[in-house]
Amino acid sequence: MGERCGWVGTEQIYLDYHDTEWGVPEYDSRALWEKLILDGFQAGLSWITILKKREGFRQAFQGFDPNVIAEWGDEDVARLLADPGIVRHRGKIVATIGNARAWQKIEAEEGFATYLWKYVDFKPLQNQWATLAEVPAATDISTQISKDLKKAGFKFCGPTIVYAFMQACGLVNDHLTGCPCHGPVAQMGQGGLPR
Repeated sequence: MGERCGWVGTEQIYLDYHDTEWGVPEYDSRALWEKLILDGFQAGLSWITILKKREGFRQAFQGFDPNVIAEWGDEDVARLLADPGIVRHRGKIVATIGNARAWQKIEAEEGFATYLWKYVDFKPLQNQWATLAEVPAATDISTQISKDLKKAGFKFCGPTIVYAFMQACGLVNDHLTGCPCHGPVAQMGQGGLPR
């Protein structure tokens, strides 16, 4: 049994996230949107900060239902800015409301999951990194997705945020080859996006 990926801290919440969630292919449009939003909130912070506040975020953002959030306005922004259970950043909160509206358009046209998974031909990319030093911060694909999301009205979705999102949602398997999760995650992605 190899060692976990080197970015994982020692706290149980972090270990559980790495072992059961990170890199597992996600095909649900709403869940993908939630993870993209949380990765946007993480910008400038550590992931453990977001992980510890994730339940607070889910409560404050009503289960991350983009159809609910798309209707929100100034009163909701004020309410969220007063909520200690989340990261209180006006720009990111306002962007989340706009991102919900952008999600609705994509979801209506082709489905947000289909929109994202088409960039990797509907199957997770399988990387073979041996060390953290080999893992890129962004790729040509994450840069393209970032550009296209911005064109569609999304904010807080730069190439590095998008790549972290791709890793988290299993569009790419970036568990290190010595990590006990690498093989099982690779197996999960073999079927690709169910159509």
